[in-house]
This record gives sequence, C-alpha cells and structure tokens, in this order.
Amino acid sequence: MRRVALLLAIVAVAGCSSTPEKRPGGYYKDDGPGDNRRLASIPDAVPRAEPLHRYANLPYERMGKKYVPLTRVGIYKQRGTASWYGKRFHGSPTSSGEKYDMYRMSAAHPILPIPSYARVTNIANGRSVVVRVNDRGPFHAGRAIDLSYAAATRLGYIGQGSAQVEIEQVVPGGAPLAQQ
Repeated sequence: MRRVALLLAIVAVAGCSSTPEKRPGGYYKDDGPGDNRRLASIPDAVPRAEPLHRYANLPYERMGKKYVPLTRVGIYKQRGTASWYGKRFHGSPTSSGEKYDMYRMSAAHPILPIPSYARVTNIANGRSVVVRVNDRGPFHAGRAIDLSYAAATRLGYIGQGSAQVEIEQVVPGGAPLAQQ
C-alpha cells in the first residue's frame, strides 16, 4: 500500500513540475504552422472560369444536417464566423479531389459551388483575401467558412482561431456581384 501511495505521489509531483506546452490561441493540437514560408507574400486566388465539379455540388448530409449546394456562380453574400485549418489536413483530399494545401488561398464552404471564388473580409480589421472554394465544411454550429492557414494569416486571425467575416462570391473576370 505504501508503495502505491509513493508511486502516486511521484507521478503527481512529476506532472506538476513539467512546463505546459505553450500554443497560440488558434492552434488545435498539431494544426499550427509548418515551415516558415513568407505567408504575407502568398497571392490571392485568381478567379477563372472552371466547370463545376460533377459530384461535389450534389445535396449531402453531415452531422444530421442536410445541405443543398449552389449549382451556379452568382450573387451570394454572407456574414458569419470563419475558422481555419492547417497542417493537420495538409495533403489530405478535399471534396473536389484536390489535395489541401495550407499555403494556398483556399476555403471550405457548405454550399458555395465547387470550384468557385469568394472575397472574404475580416470585419474587425478590414483585411480581405480572395480564396478558391474547393472543399466542404465547416460543419460546426455557428461557423460559416473554413479558410486555409495562409488565408487566415493574411486576414489576421490565426491567434484567435476565428473571426467575424463577410463572404462575397466573386465572378471570374469581374468584381464581386452586388445585391440587386
């Protein structure tokens, strides 16, 4: 019995003496930065006409909720919470079948057409980026869009993990469409 008590005391003291790992507020588990690329110099996605993906735009269900993706590029504007995803998913397939690259200006949205483009503006600081939507998500309640690590860095909310944003679909060859 004394040995068990002594062993428990040693484990408790060892746990107290270790320094907790410090991570910025936005990083989840191993999802922080990878290499030290110059994120500020990564260009926005350049909208171009692309055929819509044959399967990624079909109605689907996730976590008990049904989604009906838009099937054409047009007027779309939304305000909501943006989150981001990084190296934890880097190299994994997206809904479009492409590999996710955390160093490109890309996004996951539950209903915007795949592929399509959107201007995302951080409401708090006015910074904007243009991203290419090539994935589905986020599926957490209250989130409107997941941005790549590079896009979230440029918008200035990596440390916070999320930000209030405005999402506006961009038509290739033109500015974002205005509400009529």
